[in-house]
Amino acid sequence: MLIKDITKSEYFKAMDETFLTELLHPRNEGIDMGCSIAHAVLGPGKKSLPHMLKKSVEVYIILQGSGVMHINEEECVVEPGQAVYIPPEAVQWIENVSGEDLKFLCVVSPPWSEDDEELCL
Repeated sequence: MLIKDITKSEYFKAMDETFLTELLHPRNEGIDMGCSIAHAVLGPGKKSLPHMLKKSVEVYIILQGSGVMHINEEECVVEPGQAVYIPPEAVQWIENVSGEDLKFLCVVSPPWSEDDEELCL
């Protein structure tokens, strides 16, 4: 059995300026899994940098706070309990419009890899 605890995980500043911890990644855990799952935190008034995943699909699951999700030319307010589908090659970023941390899960399939991500500045 494999159980990971967010409260005991180390966070790092990702390329897109969010703070992340990889909860489950087949590369790190030595497991056979078709996706990776990270927990992301973005402070009040902050926004991630525009970026894309070239080959992977990504899903954001909003856990806390509210934000505005930008995918290509579209934008929409997102709140806890919502899941956002982000197709490959879509320019994406999210901004925190609440007074608390915006927390969300990032599910990436196939699993996230550094060479698949590209900043779009």
